[in-house]
Amino acid sequence: MIPKVKKFTDGTYFTNALKITIAAVLPVLLFSYLGHFKIGFTIALGAFFTYPSDIPSNLKHKINGILVTVLIVSGVNLLINLVYPYPWVFYPFLTILLFFLSMISVYGQRATMVSFSALLAISLAFAHLQTGWDRIQYSGLILLGGLFYLIVSLIFFYIRPNRYAELQIAECIKLTSKYLKLRGDLWEVHSDRKTITEKQLNLQVQLNTIHENIREILIRNRTTSGSSNQNRKLLLVFISLVEIMELAIATSFDHNKLHQKFDNHPRVLETYQKLAYNLAKSLKTLSESIENGEKYIAKHNLVSDLHDLELAITNYENDLGKVNASEGVLMLTNMLYYAEKQVEINKTLERAFTAVVKLQDLKGKDTDLEKFITPQYYPIRTMIENLSFSSTVFRHSLRLTITILIGFIIGKALPFQNAYWIVLTIVVIMRQGYGLTKQRTFHRIFGTILGAFIAFGVLFLVHDSTIIGGLAIIALLFGFSFTPTNYKVGATFITIYVIFIYGILAPDIDNLIQYRIVDTLVGALLSFLANYFLWPSWEFVKIPVYLEKSIEANRNYLEQISLFYNKKGTVSAPYRLARKHAFIEIGNLMASFQRMLQEPKSKQNKLAQVYKLTVLNHTLLSSAASLGTYIQSHKTSEASEAFNAVFDKVIIKLDNAITILKEGDVVPQTNLINEDLSNRFIELNKIRTRELQDENIIDQEEIELKKQETQLVIEQLIWLTSLSENIVKTTQILIKTKNEL
Repeated sequence: MIPKVKKFTDGTYFTNALKITIAAVLPVLLFSYLGHFKIGFTIALGAFFTYPSDIPSNLKHKINGILVTVLIVSGVNLLINLVYPYPWVFYPFLTILLFFLSMISVYGQRATMVSFSALLAISLAFAHLQTGWDRIQYSGLILLGGLFYLIVSLIFFYIRPNRYAELQIAECIKLTSKYLKLRGDLWEVHSDRKTITEKQLNLQVQLNTIHENIREILIRNRTTSGSSNQNRKLLLVFISLVEIMELAIATSFDHNKLHQKFDNHPRVLETYQKLAYNLAKSLKTLSESIENGEKYIAKHNLVSDLHDLELAITNYENDLGKVNASEGVLMLTNMLYYAEKQVEINKTLERAFTAVVKLQDLKGKDTDLEKFITPQYYPIRTMIENLSFSSTVFRHSLRLTITILIGFIIGKALPFQNAYWIVLTIVVIMRQGYGLTKQRTFHRIFGTILGAFIAFGVLFLVHDSTIIGGLAIIALLFGFSFTPTNYKVGATFITIYVIFIYGILAPDIDNLIQYRIVDTLVGALLSFLANYFLWPSWEFVKIPVYLEKSIEANRNYLEQISLFYNKKGTVSAPYRLARKHAFIEIGNLMASFQRMLQEPKSKQNKLAQVYKLTVLNHTLLSSAASLGTYIQSHKTSEASEAFNAVFDKVIIKLDNAITILKEGDVVPQTNLINEDLSNRFIELNKIRTRELQDENIIDQEEIELKKQETQLVIEQLIWLTSLSENIVKTTQILIKTKNEL
């Protein structure tokens, strides 16, 4: 248990919870001691409102984001207090304010959290309505609380400035390790390949998110603060992890064919699988050493595993004879090559944590990195363009505004003790997607009821205010620690905290618990119904957009691969950007599919086709990465006319699929190409055979390398052609069915 507790307390979520707990508790303790509890409590509210906007970023954006949030939440509180006494002004003003604050989510994650903070401030403003000059004083104290939270956050930042980046890197290494473990699982003879593929796609979604977080931290810090040794080290590790993922995705094999070919020689595949597992274990060990702040000690001799694989290939060749084993040896040599590259990159990772990283260690891979992060600017045009029902944010803003107004009116019209609890529940639960809102609704109800029973039991037994106050602080700390990862547990602790606080302040705690549960149920029910009936954002409507972006990203990646194969040279920034976008878009597509699975069965239109297209796009990316990785690290021949002809056909087919999705028609403007490409593949093979004969190559090793290139390129071209055809056909079925619906 001790290592688990240490890991929990050293994690990002616990650290963030500790920041808000300190920022909220210190003012209450200090001003309670001075006899001004209400002042301390108001300052604590300001810290609470500011906390959500403190998302991972570089120092400049952190400070700016928190300052903007502080000004907005204090300003919103003041405006609500000023307008509330005039109902004929208040309700129209509240409607516009709610809608505007919801709409600022169009500007990204930070803006979404600022919006959430502002809506929280509105919810709790109804709990502490002020009059006269008290309104300005109250808003000023909220402003002070937000600024105090900023100071606490900065202190934590300067104590361990690189800790968040290190933990994100450790988590990235761990997820990459899991991905490699799944790749190893595919080598089992009777493995459930569909389930493994689903798990890989789910991991891809998580990896996309964490990659973006790391880019935001490392690249922006490098841009503003220069390149320190620690930043260089983490940057080298991150780039290496991206390369490992590309290699893992690039290592696409027809496992059925491999098992058929090597069934009588299981030692070869078993040795390769063992190497894959040990590589995954090495990464896991490295991630644990970073999390625990311990020196990394390698537990697996990957070089020895490589040697075993080489020996297994030699034995296979000796058993079958050179001629009969030639095709199998080429396949196994290709597998060995990828394994060697993975082990080489793993050594780079290990070296980064055992030696000083110099600028030259990056080998130019850090050039043009600024192009890989999303620019931060907030033009008013973006919001104007989203003022239509085609915008998911617009529909959600309208839905949220109406639901909050209904909840507020119900709370005022019916004999509810605290109407603002209904509004607060709606703000906390409602999300753009039906699935997430449904999940948070059930978790919120469960957490509120369980937390109420636990808190009631404690208050029934304990009557000492000091003990209850201490327990409330602990509940607050655990509530914020668990909310990001386990909302059910987080809601339980937050409910305990709220009831403990009211238990200290109010004698009628029994009624409080009852009203708290009832208010939560009403708010949760309104949120659930609104997401189902008020302009819902069903995923089957948005799926074509994600599909289009994924296919287009793959198409652009293939274009860059073709360009690189024709021109050779070094890998350009456009190539790396195209690769990044292809990885991101397949993750976005899978995330959309996951959300679709959470929706009602009646709304899961053509789920099978959506899943098939997701897998096809992922496989296409894998095949493209395989080809791209090979030509990056090998001295390849000049691209032939036949190669370019086949590649162009693949790109045209993907263009056809994009056109089908854009126009919503099963017949694209460009006629579908049904030309039999088999002649092209035969031509490619003949060209390479003739080239080998004409070149009069004496070096046997060089001949084998040329054969390997020929086999790999032709196999990938055949595979890309088949995949692109399947994508077009499945897209036609999807759109045709959608039109019929």
